[in-house]
Amino acid sequence: MIIDAHGHLITPASIFGIRTVLQASNGQHSKEWYHDRYVREEEMRASADRGVKMMDAVGTDIQFLSPRPFVLMHSHPVAKDVAMWVGLNNDLIHQAVQWHPTRYRGVAGLPQVSGQPVEIVFDELERCVEELGFVGVLVNPDPGEGNGWSPRLDDPYWYPLWAKLVELNVPAHIHAAGCTGRETYDEHFASEESLAITALTHSEVFDKFPELKVMISHGGGSIPYQIGRWRAHHWLDLATKKPHIKQYFIDLEKAGMAGEELPDAPADLTSYDDALRMLWFDTDVHAETSLELLFKVVGPDRCLFGTERPGSGGAINPKTGHSFEDFKYTIDHLDGLTDEDRRKIYSENARIVFPRLRTGDEA
Repeated sequence: MIIDAHGHLITPASIFGIRTVLQASNGQHSKEWYHDRYVREEEMRASADRGVKMMDAVGTDIQFLSPRPFVLMHSHPVAKDVAMWVGLNNDLIHQAVQWHPTRYRGVAGLPQVSGQPVEIVFDELERCVEELGFVGVLVNPDPGEGNGWSPRLDDPYWYPLWAKLVELNVPAHIHAAGCTGRETYDEHFASEESLAITALTHSEVFDKFPELKVMISHGGGSIPYQIGRWRAHHWLDLATKKPHIKQYFIDLEKAGMAGEELPDAPADLTSYDDALRMLWFDTDVHAETSLELLFKVVGPDRCLFGTERPGSGGAINPKTGHSFEDFKYTIDHLDGLTDEDRRKIYSENARIVFPRLRTGDEA
């Protein structure tokens, strides 16, 4: 079975007109009013059907749907507007799942608002998981969308959310949203994914919430590809705090210059790599060499098949004749992966990270 853990709702352009009316009405209407007045079932059904056809074309069995993150309005200052808009997107996802119950699963957008306590998302989170049957949630690590005010993911600000996700037994899919700063939103994605990883791996989050499951979008931003810099910085930081680490590097330098046998490394120095493997990563990186490096750095047992299809990689790769988003074709043709590796990437890891997932083939 092929499970695509990173997909987004294919939203007809007409739906986005609701945002304009929503903001202009200043809370005059309800979510149901917008749905009944502006959502056209035939458009939404056609979009859901289109997604299934795209899945069929590349052999995907199930795709997780979440709202398009960069349109979720998290930096919009009116919380009730954000709640209505995000809730409407989640309702549309639920409808797509009902139309195609064997092909789609829901991953909820959260009505995060810059400057507001994270607890404001709990009602929608509980509704989506407990009432609508969603299997996970999107978490935007920067609800300020580039304004510089958002706390990093190791900040106690986020602890109530981590506790709630553990309670509900659902993972956090880390995915940035829009950006009002100097980056485009897709550049912002890579920045925030990298910050999310360094914040979490240099923190006590997994000590406090050992059952928390976190999947990082787009292959983890820059981290798997800048692992040498982050590891070296981590080691240097340890050497300033722990005398035995400092002494190890002194001994290592002496042994290296003298051609002597190198001293055994203290266990402390493996902590960064171990922490990195407490996270999970999708495969949405659009390049064969990047996928190879991702699997080498974090291991196939920490990667989930994810395509974001249809997303930014829909062009045809002239080397293969396949879409850049046809990651199964790429992974199937990578050297160095075993059949067991591919089973983990394609489905087994998703079942671990998303324990509420039911596919119909469970024993």
